[in-house]
Amino acid sequence: WGLAGPRVLRHGMNALYAAGDVVLRVGAATAPPAAAHELARWLLDHEVPTIRPVDGLATDIGGFAVTGWELVRETRRAPDWHTIGGVVRRVHALPVDDVPASYPVPDPSTFPWWQFDEMLADVAADLDDAARDGLAAAVERHRGWPERLRHGARLCHGDVHPGNVLMSGRGALLVDWDLLCVANPAWDHAMLTTYAERWGGDASVYERFAAGYGRSYVDDDLTQGLGELRNVAATLMRVKAGRDDPDAAAEAQRRL
Repeated sequence: WGLAGPRVLRHGMNALYAAGDVVLRVGAATAPPAAAHELARWLLDHEVPTIRPVDGLATDIGGFAVTGWELVRETRRAPDWHTIGGVVRRVHALPVDDVPASYPVPDPSTFPWWQFDEMLADVAADLDDAARDGLAAAVERHRGWPERLRHGARLCHGDVHPGNVLMSGRGALLVDWDLLCVANPAWDHAMLTTYAERWGGDASVYERFAAGYGRSYVDDDLTQGLGELRNVAATLMRVKAGRDDPDAAAEAQRRL
C-alpha cells in the first residue's frame, strides 16, 4: 500500500500499528474487511462519532482482516462520558434494518464465550471446587438471560468500556464495533454499572454516562445480571487462555 513502515501501537484482541498517518488494524475476520469501512461510514452519516476509514485499505490475509483508519491524535482530556452516553442512546435509536447488509448484527446470546455450560465443562479440570461451584451458581442465577435480552431489543455497540472511548480534537469517539449486535439496551450499560465495584474505576463514570443517555440502569435487574455474567465470561476466557499464556493465567487467578 506504499505506507510508512509500521510500528506497534497495541496488541490485544486486535493488533494496531501506526504507518505514517494511518493506523492498520489486524484481527480475526468476522466479516469481509471492507464491511468495517462501510459500517463506519454509515455510523458517521448518522452522526455517531467514530474513527474515519481510509478508502482502499481493506484486505483479508490468511483469515485476518487488515483495515486502514485515520490516525487519531488523542488529547489528554478525561473521557467525556456524558457525550458517550448520548452517543449510545443515538445508536440505540438507529433502525437495525438500515445497517449495511455486509455487516453482521447477531443476537449476543450466540457469542461462543457466552455459552456458559460448554465453557464451564471445558475448564472444569482447571478449577477448584469452590471456583467451579461459584461460577456455576452465578450462571444459574441468570439462566433466563437470552430470552430477557430479546425484549425491547435495539441496535447495540456491544462493548462499551473505557478502552473503546478516545478523546480527539473533534471530541469523544466511540470505537471498536466488532461486537455490534441486537439486544436489550441493558447490554450496553452492564459493564459500566460494575466499573467502580469490580474494576476500581471512578464511580462517577456511570453516573455521567447515564445522564448523557437519559436514563440510569443501575437498579435494573437484567443489567445487574448481565454485568455479573460478563465477569463470568471474561474469567472463563482467561482460564482457557491461561493454559498457554502465563499473563492470562495470572489474570485468571485474580479473577477467580
